[in-house]
Amino acid sequence: MTRHFTDVDDLSADELETVLDAAADLKGQVKRDEPHPLLGRQTLGMVFEKPSSRTRLSFETGMTQLGGHAIFLGPDDIGLGEREPLTDTARTLSGYVDCAMVRLFDHEDLKELAACADIPIVNGLTDDAHPCQTLADLLTLRETVGFDSRVAWVGDGNNVAQSFVLGCALAGIDLTVATPDEYGIDERVLDRADGIGTAPDVTNDPAAAVTGADAVYTDVWVSMGEEHSKEKLAAFEAGDFQVNADLLDDSPIVLHCLPAHRDEEITENVLESDRAVVWQQAENRLHAQKGLLAFLLDAL
Repeated sequence: MTRHFTDVDDLSADELETVLDAAADLKGQVKRDEPHPLLGRQTLGMVFEKPSSRTRLSFETGMTQLGGHAIFLGPDDIGLGEREPLTDTARTLSGYVDCAMVRLFDHEDLKELAACADIPIVNGLTDDAHPCQTLADLLTLRETVGFDSRVAWVGDGNNVAQSFVLGCALAGIDLTVATPDEYGIDERVLDRADGIGTAPDVTNDPAAAVTGADAVYTDVWVSMGEEHSKEKLAAFEAGDFQVNADLLDDSPIVLHCLPAHRDEEITENVLESDRAVVWQQAENRLHAQKGLLAFLLDAL
């Protein structure tokens, strides 16, 4: 049966551990300069409606390191849903490539592609979810503070946050989420988290959320397409949601999925401090996605 990865809870807790174990092994092989052509002669199609440097670089490099090949299809190349129905695109991709990673706006488009494809469809990001980022986040936490730690999310209840909530529930991580009331996690995501593990504690008080935390995670307050939302920015500024030295009285590690708006959701001095593991986290996109691709294509 074809396995898709539309959000992180498409994996069971045991499968998540398998993917992260594979990611850690593959990362070690890269550091030791050991070849690992698990996906030799296989091709990944990469379909982009939204631009991204990290997503393209990590998937394309990952397929090269796994002995395969990646093909980039930007908005002008494929015209997703414009020149032909999504169902036809899914069937065509299935005849050409072994797996497709898609970075889209509408999560429903992703689900439609997955429903009609005979190859694994991987969510490289939609407006609702960013599960590949969550795999990298979990790998980073496992390498640093471990899954027995307390983690706080401070900021917007966006697509990154929503997948992270599900990932923490799968991994058994004690998570607290601090957002303004009007920009919180979707209740349906909280219900899903509760169904697979434990839903996070939810608050609108950033200081309360980070008290006793081993790791603090933030992301931009305004996502792609929301850049002119002054009302949204004002809600975060009024609630003191900036991750700065005053908020972090103890010494938790700090995560950010990047790109960062320096001195907006996180201060320059925190982002550039020793407590920030954001570059390790960014690199782990490569290794986590390689583990996922090898898992979905039965190469482990």
